[in-house]
Amino acid sequence: MERAGRPGSDGEHLLQERLGTADRADRFYDEQVLDHLNVRMREFVGRQEMFFLATSDRHGECDSTFRAGPPGFLRVLDGRTLAYPEYRGNGVLASLGNIEENPHVGILMVDFFRDRIGLHVNGRARVVEDDEMRAHHPGLPVDPVPGRRALVWVEVAVEEAYIHCAKHIPHLQKVPMRGRGRAGDGPRTDRPREPEQGRAWGTDDVKRKGGDFFGAAAEAREGRRTPPAERPAAPAAPEPARPEEWLEEAERVLAEARRRAAQKGPQPFSGWFR
Repeated sequence: MERAGRPGSDGEHLLQERLGTADRADRFYDEQVLDHLNVRMREFVGRQEMFFLATSDRHGECDSTFRAGPPGFLRVLDGRTLAYPEYRGNGVLASLGNIEENPHVGILMVDFFRDRIGLHVNGRARVVEDDEMRAHHPGLPVDPVPGRRALVWVEVAVEEAYIHCAKHIPHLQKVPMRGRGRAGDGPRTDRPREPEQGRAWGTDDVKRKGGDFFGAAAEAREGRRTPPAERPAAPAAPEPARPEEWLEEAERVLAEARRRAAQKGPQPFSGWFR
């Protein structure tokens, strides 16, 4: 999402100047931020089994969520386009609803198990019917698991792609799912079972979905929730700066960045994903 020839938002540029990180930020922009998915990024995306998704509605009210599926469920259609299926969920459709109002999305993939690295992809999304997606991309697989059959697809036009560095990512290890026996059935088997036997894809069974783990339903039943009319009002948002103030400051920051770039000259190539 490039503005005035420089990646990032006006707000981050202003904070970089205020906190003295502009030089560091410029190196990151120059070396790591792409407007497409290169070969290594495409390979990385193709083997991920989960990602985190950020959306917001037209008012800027945000939502974050988690998506998972078999490797390759987040598909690279080409170097500038991703797509993923939306499976059957709780019926709220919060993320899809936000995308209908505001196409800007942020995707974060983290490989906790092998490379211990992350990849951010920001872009513009649209909701596509399954029939339309398959008509344009006939090679898409048909998943045999009912709960993993696409209701619709989300197609994302890539605008930014960049690394999430490894230094704060924990290294995790996958544990095989074991078979379980009931009391009186004899000893438990140590034979790993297929993931589909332990994941309740698309289920409406409350217990298999996690039950009332956080006690929200119990609060509702017992009347312990504050009625909306009695909830304290959210604090008023600060008055935004006038557009001319943002423009003046952005032009100053850009001029300073150009001055530093001219002083530094060409920089050696050192990108992780390039």
